[in-house]
Amino acid sequence: MAGGAEFPSRSFLLFWRANAVSAFGMYITLLALQALVVLTLHGSATEVGWLSSARWLPYLVLGIVVGALVDRRPRQPVLVATDVIQAGLLATIPVLWWVHRLSFPVLLVIVLAYGATSVVNGAAAMSFLPRLVPREHLQRAHARGDGADAVAMSSGPALGGLLVSTLGAPLAVLVDAATYLYSAVTLSRIRVTEPPARAGTRARDLVAEIRDGLRWVYRGSGLTTLAVATHGWFVGNAVVAVVLAPYALLTLGLSAFQLGLVGAIGGIGAVVGAAVTTRVGLALGTGRTIIACHAVDVVGVLVMVAAGAASHSWVAFAVLAAGQGLYGLSLGMSNSHEMSYRQLITPDELQARTNTTLRSLNRAVMVVVAPVAGILADAWGIRPTLVAAAAVFAVVSCGLALSPFRLVRAPV
Repeated sequence: MAGGAEFPSRSFLLFWRANAVSAFGMYITLLALQALVVLTLHGSATEVGWLSSARWLPYLVLGIVVGALVDRRPRQPVLVATDVIQAGLLATIPVLWWVHRLSFPVLLVIVLAYGATSVVNGAAAMSFLPRLVPREHLQRAHARGDGADAVAMSSGPALGGLLVSTLGAPLAVLVDAATYLYSAVTLSRIRVTEPPARAGTRARDLVAEIRDGLRWVYRGSGLTTLAVATHGWFVGNAVVAVVLAPYALLTLGLSAFQLGLVGAIGGIGAVVGAAVTTRVGLALGTGRTIIACHAVDVVGVLVMVAAGAASHSWVAFAVLAAGQGLYGLSLGMSNSHEMSYRQLITPDELQARTNTTLRSLNRAVMVVVAPVAGILADAWGIRPTLVAAAAVFAVVSCGLALSPFRLVRAPV
């Protein structure tokens, strides 16, 4: 492990900086791609749903296998290589738009490839952090990362909305490509000793390692209750992620810049959540903190629903932003506790498999739910669909509150 007992070490700060910058670009791209579908390619909520599904489909197809493969290799070189590949894929979007070859099917193919690379990158990143940070500082490391992500969540969408309004959605994606290149260079500067790659992978060995990862998550590790609840949370989150842009742009009549500001308010909420999460965890414990965050999700989504009753666009904007702020507050508070709890009880040799198994199944939920949410929103209405998402969050919060997980208290 690099850095010994020191926190934050130089290695962690480089890792943190690389992730913070690439997260900034990612939030620009998330808004830009949705705006591209709705405004440039003239799509509806259904198309936005298919775009989201394509983004997460590789987790369903490749995720569990990728986790086992990454556990066999040093993680730093994997991170650098995948950052470079993601930059190249994103750069093709404005190029194809420039030569009038960008269509919705082509965009789906690019997003699929980008998602596949993200699977590998995510498996390596989440399992690399415990090699940089002592166990007693993992929750603080995640909280600091969440804080940077929250700042990116607040500033990225606002800048993304401005870039989309002034330059167009395709060119806004170039910013994200540049941030991935910066991340690759920064990560390459980390000095860390990792176990050598394990050679001679056989299909039988790989299947056994995948099975070990699944067993660890769902049989006897203490992760099962949280894992199932997180799958449920992703159902609600998939609905919110799909319908937010069409809701703001089409139903409420907001501009792309206003949509970006809504995302920025969500990011500010996440900044606040990340800033107070360690203190809240000390007061409530890990389990109760996560349960409270999911209850806040319910309130936040219901406030977003109320924006549809506003009589003026700026009132609708303010109400939608308030709901998004609560949603961001919950995310900023909960993530560091979930991730540190998972990593604290998982052995190093199972870190990539555990992280990627859970991420894969969570993203599998996104793959299935995202297009369904888009179809329901078009057929049933966006506001009733958001109410359904709030109901899902309520079930998740109540389920955890009624289980022994509420008593979990990990070191913070």
